[in-house]
Amino acid sequence: MAQLAETYACSPATERGRGILLAGDPKTDTIAYCTGRSVIIRRLDAPLDAWAYQDHAYPTTVARFSPNGEWVASADASGCVRVWGRYGDRALKAEFRPLSGRVDDLRWSPDGLRIVVSGDGKGKSFVRAFVWDSGSTVGEFDGHSKRVLSCDFKPTRPFRIVTCGEDFLANFYEGPPFKFKHSIRDHSNFINCIRYSPDGSKFITVLTVSADKTAKVWDIMEDAAGKLNRTLVCPGTGGVDDMLVGCLWQNDHLVTVSLGGTFNVFSASNPDQEPVTFAGHLKTISSLVLFPQSNPRTVLSTSYDGVIMRWIQGVGYGGRLMRKNNTQIKCFAAVEEELVTSGYDNKIFRISLNGDQCGDAESVDVGGQPNALNLAIQKPEFALVTTDSGIVLLQNSKVISTTKVNYTITSSSVSPDGSEAVVGAQDGKLRIYSINGDTVTEEAVLEKHRGAITSIHYSPDVSMFASADANREAVVWDRASREVKLKNMLYHTARINCLAWSPDSRLVATGSLDTCAIVYEIDKPAASRITIKGAHLGGVHGLTFVDNDTLVTAGEDACIRVWKLVQQ
Repeated sequence: MAQLAETYACSPATERGRGILLAGDPKTDTIAYCTGRSVIIRRLDAPLDAWAYQDHAYPTTVARFSPNGEWVASADASGCVRVWGRYGDRALKAEFRPLSGRVDDLRWSPDGLRIVVSGDGKGKSFVRAFVWDSGSTVGEFDGHSKRVLSCDFKPTRPFRIVTCGEDFLANFYEGPPFKFKHSIRDHSNFINCIRYSPDGSKFITVLTVSADKTAKVWDIMEDAAGKLNRTLVCPGTGGVDDMLVGCLWQNDHLVTVSLGGTFNVFSASNPDQEPVTFAGHLKTISSLVLFPQSNPRTVLSTSYDGVIMRWIQGVGYGGRLMRKNNTQIKCFAAVEEELVTSGYDNKIFRISLNGDQCGDAESVDVGGQPNALNLAIQKPEFALVTTDSGIVLLQNSKVISTTKVNYTITSSSVSPDGSEAVVGAQDGKLRIYSINGDTVTEEAVLEKHRGAITSIHYSPDVSMFASADANREAVVWDRASREVKLKNMLYHTARINCLAWSPDSRLVATGSLDTCAIVYEIDKPAASRITIKGAHLGGVHGLTFVDNDTLVTAGEDACIRVWKLVQQ
């Protein structure tokens, strides 16, 4: 079996020009935010303690803790609101569709009995309030003519609701049952956010984080005027990604989120103290690379938007590697002092790495878009790159050989000493090549797969190699005899995206589009596998072993998870 040990959570889904909503539970120092079809819940004092709720069918937009902290209400772009248990099996308690369009904000009443939502809808249905366990409505919300961007419950009795939106209005409702009381028409543009003060005496329409990359703390005077108390400057490079799009004040924590997905947590009691910074990926993670000599163990992850992040086992976020040419990444390989990347053009980039600092990139054109990039571990200056129609050998940043083929290449791997390569094709065949200097010679053709080859990896002891295909099958081969070593690895239900070997060559793991990762033991039948169901929503795209009993997975949900493998 596999036990989840750590989660390196993704960042909130951000969009330039639109704020994001962070929810907080002050009792447990926990925050919640939305990304993709998931709701992420994590503790501020223990960032590795994070998990995802992934049962929405559409992109999630807002999540809020109930006043007692036992329930979470989350909403999505289709207008659906789900109320589910925060603990245990996180069972669904209720589901409603109060709006016909996207829900932009959601709030619980202070007694935990009612929920108000606002957003987009047909006609005048931009706001709804309902009893959360039955769904029955508790009032009529007239007064808005356009999308309502924000809403809030007055935190003390008598209950009131305020709303604001794209019609430049802030509306006030009395109840329950709630009905329109009056409007405030002082704004001259969209009102993005509206909130009551904790004692319920005032509601304010002030946004405290900005595209100017600063957060501001305001003192609200007796006459309701705002006086600037302090400006918080978040560390960063000064680029567009440092624009601030979300904030939360919870207990002593002042939390800000940037467009690039970076959290900065300031202390309210000591704002001059350096903020705690952590981040995560925003897009699908496409690959994982372990630095085996690192202590503690360090893993690099890449996403197709060109972001490279460093993760430290037991710590979590270890920083972002900033390249001077921040191009998209399709293929990625790395050793301790060098990164090698390719994007969606014909170029391979070699980038020197010194700690967290990336040096200048040396590029080379390989004559086609690479679909696989392999470093010979024992001599990493040597690389094998394959395109759809050719095999290219690189020495440092120089092409030393290009071999054209008459079949379509889909994947490849090179032995650690650079003397042999296995090339997979669209026709499901594996072709073994010997490499001598700049000469590539075909030695054998292996036939077992019934789909296009998607991944190939040599075992660390180089006695075997494993291959996987788009028809959900993986095969382990003996390198010397070129015979099948482990077969019937047919337990995925969709395309296999990636493979990884344990350091002792005893285990091989596969990750698939079916959201699962499966671990096979070489000396046992495939049926005695360990299956990690639902490892990543949308599919598993990256795998690596940290040690013989620890597997790291990454996927389309932009999260990274560390699993401890327990043999039965």
